[in-house]
Formats: sequence, structure tokens, C-alpha cells
Amino acid sequence: MAKRSMEENSGTDGGGGGGQGMGNGALEVTGHPYDFHVSGPRNLSSPNWRDLIRSSWKDPNYRRMVIACFIQAVYLLELDRQDKKNGEEGLAPKWWKPFKYKLVQALVDERDGSIYGAVLEWDRSAALSDFILMRPSGAPRAVLALRGTLLKSPTIRRDLEDDLRFLAWESLKGSVRFTGALEALKTMVDKYGSSNVCVGGHSLGAGFALQVGKALAKQGVFVECHLFNPPSVSVAMSLRNISEKAGYLWKKVKASLPTRGEALLAGGEDKVSASEGKRLCTEMNKWVPHLYVNNSDYICCYYNDPAGTAIATDVSSDKLKSNNNVQGDVVAKLFVMSKGPQKFLEAHGLEQWWSDDMELQLALHNSKLINRQLRSLYTIPPPSSPGKL
Repeated sequence: MAKRSMEENSGTDGGGGGGQGMGNGALEVTGHPYDFHVSGPRNLSSPNWRDLIRSSWKDPNYRRMVIACFIQAVYLLELDRQDKKNGEEGLAPKWWKPFKYKLVQALVDERDGSIYGAVLEWDRSAALSDFILMRPSGAPRAVLALRGTLLKSPTIRRDLEDDLRFLAWESLKGSVRFTGALEALKTMVDKYGSSNVCVGGHSLGAGFALQVGKALAKQGVFVECHLFNPPSVSVAMSLRNISEKAGYLWKKVKASLPTRGEALLAGGEDKVSASEGKRLCTEMNKWVPHLYVNNSDYICCYYNDPAGTAIATDVSSDKLKSNNNVQGDVVAKLFVMSKGPQKFLEAHGLEQWWSDDMELQLALHNSKLINRQLRSLYTIPPPSSPGKL
């Protein structure tokens, strides 16, 4: 769930900084390694008047790539803050301006002052300056973007604290970042309506995006959700069983974190009746998050668990093949990279998701792990016994 520092990257980042540059690979592109024209997507067009006739936002690949760019902007907002770069002198604005969006709110962690998220809205003034008279069909009015872990000293402590929180309790609801992200998303929905809003996150940020999206789904509010390299609960299970020594160390770490009951309480979880739970589970089928997974990334690859049920199809088609053997309701769209980075740091990186030469397989997925992540919202476990974690 981590992103390497700029010093470690040297222009090629495993968690969202560099990677694919624009233009012909044979040409040497000059500039900062995190400049949009250096490490951004090669062939992703900016909105123009033609989008009023045929909107690029209706293309799922375009949508994925732009939202990935917005999340990259959040990483850079924090790096700009650390480098004391403000406004136009920073690197971050270059990642939302080409798409005619503007920053209206940066989400700041009150514990260390770090930026972990951002609210971006359609910039009507910028669009009109390029003769785009209205927002293209399918383009969200507002996007909430959430970054993952940054392995730099100003923010690493709080980032890793939330990483450990997830590993210990498979929940992020006790974090101040969960509260801040949920409040921001609710404000966006109140202002624009749920159909005009989407949320996206990478790594740890994808964990937060999933949980704030679930929190609204519980209230019958369904927001489009894009999760890049989302953390898997199976990582927690694996770590707990590494060895006796590691298990002892894990208990020590776990003891320093809030109990699961406290985490649920902090997140505002409420028990529901059996009939209400059944109704909510039925309603949940209206909310189908998008998960983007690279099988070489052990942090998220368990979502593509072969024990689950999947229907594979070409990513360019929205029509999915029927299968009489599929049981239960589809609860997520899983996009699995069939051709891409194989080394872990690159496989966990964000930049792969704005690459235009990737090969993705789309599956409607109903695996045990995805079910566990989504349906756990409606089945509240009994509180922990006194004195036990």
C-alpha cells in the first residue's frame, strides 16, 4: 500500500509518479519526471467541442485513465506541500487542468497536516475558454480522489498507521481520514446528486474509497467507485500466519491499535434487523464498484481469487457473456491486467492504469473475498468481550 519517495524513484515510480511518458518513446522528453507531459498518458485527448457530440467520458478506458490521473494529482499535492510549492508553481495542477477540472478542496490529515485527498470539480470557465459550451455527457461534476501511502518522512507515520489499522481489523473506519473523506463525499452528493459524483483511490486510498462508498450505499446512495490496487483482506490473513515469531510481533502491533469494536463505533456502524439487512443486501446490487487489479501485485491479487465466480469478457465491450453456472448476484466489476508490469513495485503502481497499451480483462466477479468486503457492511459482528482484542 506504499508509494516510493521521489528520491528513490529517479523518474520511475512504483506507486504513482513516473512510468509511461507522453509522445514517442524514441524522443527524449525533458522536464521534471512527474510533469504531466513527461510521465502522463501518451494519447489521452483533452475535452473539446467534439465531445459535445461524442463524449470521450463514455469510453470506460478514458474514464479509468482520467481518474487515475486525478489520483496522481493528489500524490503530487502532498509532494508539492512538502516542497513548499503553492498553486500554479506545483506539479499537481498539470494533472487535472487538461481535462477541464479544478481543485475546490484538499483533504488534510489534522494529525500531521498532510494532504490525502482532493475534491475536483468541472471547471466551466476553463471549458468555455476552449469553446466547450457544456460539460460532456458522462463527465462527473465532481470527483473525490484519494492517494495511497507515501514513503516519505513527513507523512509515512500516519500512512502506515492506517495501513496497520486495515491489516489488524480489515477496516479503516477508526481513521480521521475515513471521517474526512466521507464528509467530503456527502457534501458532493448533496450539491450535485449521486449520479454526478464519483470517488477513486489507489492502494490505501482505494481502501478508503471502498469504505466511504459502502457507507453511502448503506444509506441508499450509490456513487460510482473506482479502486486501483485495492488492499486485500487476504494480506492480513497471510501476515497473521507467517510464523510463530511473526505472530507474536503481530499481536504486539495489534495491541497498540484500537479494538475492532472501537473502530466500528468510531465509524458509526449500527446494527440492523434481519429484514432491514435483507433489504439492504438487495439494494446493494445497485452499487457495483470497479476494481483494477494486477495479478503480480500481492497486495490486491487476492481479489481475483479463482475460488470465486467470474464471467470474463473483452474490456472494450459492456456486454457480458451469460453463464448458467453463475450463482448469486454480481457485486463488482473486476478489471484484471493480462499484460503489464510483472515486478511487484511496478505492478502496484498507479501509472500502469493510465497506460494506453495495456491489456485488460473485464469480469463480473462474485468471489468470496469481494463478497466479504462488500457484504460485511450489512452484517455487524458482535462486540468484543471485555479485555479481549
